Amino acid sequence: MDKVRSLSIHADYRCRHSGQCCSTNWDVPIELPIYKTLTEALTAGRLEMASGTEGLSPFILGPELPDDTAAMFERTEGGHCVFLERSSRLCIVHRDLGETALASTCRHFPRVAIRDRRGTFIALSHFCPTAAAMLFRDDVKLQIVEQPRAFPPADYEGLDVTDEDLPPLLHPRMLMDLDGYSAWERHMVHRCEDVTRQPESILATLQRDADLVARWKPGMITLSQAVEQLPLEFVDAPLQVRLAPSLELFREAMTAVPDEFKPVPDEDGLEEAFTCWVRTEWPRFHAPVNRYIAAKAFASWTSYQGRGVAAIVRGIEAAVGLVRVESARECRDAHKPLDADLLLEAFRSADFLLNHLAVGEDLAENWSRVANVP
Repeated sequence: MDKVRSLSIHADYRCRHSGQCCSTNWDVPIELPIYKTLTEALTAGRLEMASGTEGLSPFILGPELPDDTAAMFERTEGGHCVFLERSSRLCIVHRDLGETALASTCRHFPRVAIRDRRGTFIALSHFCPTAAAMLFRDDVKLQIVEQPRAFPPADYEGLDVTDEDLPPLLHPRMLMDLDGYSAWERHMVHRCEDVTRQPESILATLQRDADLVARWKPGMITLSQAVEQLPLEFVDAPLQVRLAPSLELFREAMTAVPDEFKPVPDEDGLEEAFTCWVRTEWPRFHAPVNRYIAAKAFASWTSYQGRGVAAIVRGIEAAVGLVRVESARECRDAHKPLDADLLLEAFRSADFLLNHLAVGEDLAENWSRVANVP
């Protein structure tokens, strides 16, 4: 049986019907067997579109659809799927026909999975409000767990690493073995367990650790042992007092977003908002930010798409930078100091860019520029 792992804070995830995934104006592809099931159910009267969708067709058809796509769900003018019942925020397909009738994208969101020879590793996109809220929980110890009840063994959609694919790189001229990479992944998550520690300190510590472990050479000890021998002490790092470094990380991430998906630039007043409303409140939220760091360290696609452990850490640093930028944007628009609700929306916006707008390979290429050979 395939072994599944997740973070403890995500292990009991279940949909809370926020409706966000069904109302974001996304193109959702439908596989041919699912398309046949849905059209037959519509014809037989076992399935109906949501109220307020009169005059719309249920599906988008045509020769320009992506490969292996029979159709896409039609959307309302406001970007809602025609099968989202807005009063209850329930998916009508799921409600009336069951999970097996869902398109693959609908069935797997917000899961972000990697499958390799070790098993399946499942992270969550925090664009989902329920997933984002789990960063604020304090009822479970932060760690990697096996066989989480929310994610039974299944064919999860994500990054599928075959036996012919190379393992992650330690640095651009050396591969890791999978035991060594597993040790490094556990180490990164373990660094985040102390949720009272400054996120800046955790990031600086991971940067130091990546530099040290990248110096390992085959010989007296294994890579796993080299990870275990990393210093226990953390690197003290000051709080970020200006938004400019995070804005640079944000702009770098935006270069990985295709032009047709790039939002209108909106940076007016962000530095001032960060100074007035984010910087002073940021120390109150070490715990959720540190859990976010762990979520970016676990099941990282950059491990396979990038060129070394330094690139992985750079991607985590960029993700936190995006959270700072989006926190400033939320506070500017709300005209008030950072609070838990605004930070939750910042997590959502950061992951929307990283997981749903940007091209993962391009992000990894950007972040790999720091992955020098020791």
